[in-house]
Amino acid sequence: MGKPFLFIRLTGCNLRCNYCDTKYAYEEGDFFTVDQLLSKILQYPVRNVEITGGEPLLQEDTIELARKIINRGYELLIETNGSLSLAELPEETVKVVDVKTPGSGEEGTFLLENLKLLHTRDNLKFVISDRTDFDWSVNFCRQHNLFRATEILFAAVKDRLDYASLCDWILTEGLDVRFQPQLHKMIWPEKTRGV
Repeated sequence: MGKPFLFIRLTGCNLRCNYCDTKYAYEEGDFFTVDQLLSKILQYPVRNVEITGGEPLLQEDTIELARKIINRGYELLIETNGSLSLAELPEETVKVVDVKTPGSGEEGTFLLENLKLLHTRDNLKFVISDRTDFDWSVNFCRQHNLFRATEILFAAVKDRLDYASLCDWILTEGLDVRFQPQLHKMIWPEKTRGV
C-alpha cells in the first residue's frame, strides 16, 4: 500500500459478496488482447502492476498476461477471491488472496489447497464486517498456522465497520497482521473508478 501501481481490472466474477464495491466488474468492460494490454502498460512510468477483477483467474488469458508482464521486468500482483486454484500462476507473482468471511455471504468458497501454494511474500486478505468476522478470521489463521507463514491483511467493510474498532481488536489480540484501509477512497473519495 502506498506504492504507485497500474491496475488491470478484468471482467467477470464467480462470487457475489454482499459488500462488493465493484459490481460493474461482473459484466462491464472492453475487450483487449494480451498484447494490447501490454502496449497500454508500457505507456506508463509505473513498474508495479496488479491484475484484479471481478475474479481474474476466470479469464483464460490471465496466466499468459501474467507471464508477459513479469518477463518485461514488472513486479506483478494478482488479487483473487481464493475460490480457484493458484497453481498455474508464475512463481514470481505476488498473490493477494481473499478468504471470504461469513459476513461476505460467500463463506466456504476458499480452496484450502491454495494455502500450500502461498509464500511469505504473498498476502491472505480477510475483509471484515463485524466482530464475528474478526473472530472467525483469527480462528482460521490459527487453525491453519498462517501467522508468520504469509502476510495477513485485515480490511474493514466500508459503512459496516469503522477502522478504529478493527484496529483496537487487532491491538487487543496482539495480532501480527497488517491493517489495510482502502487508501484510494481516502485520497479520491469522490471517484469510484480510475484511481
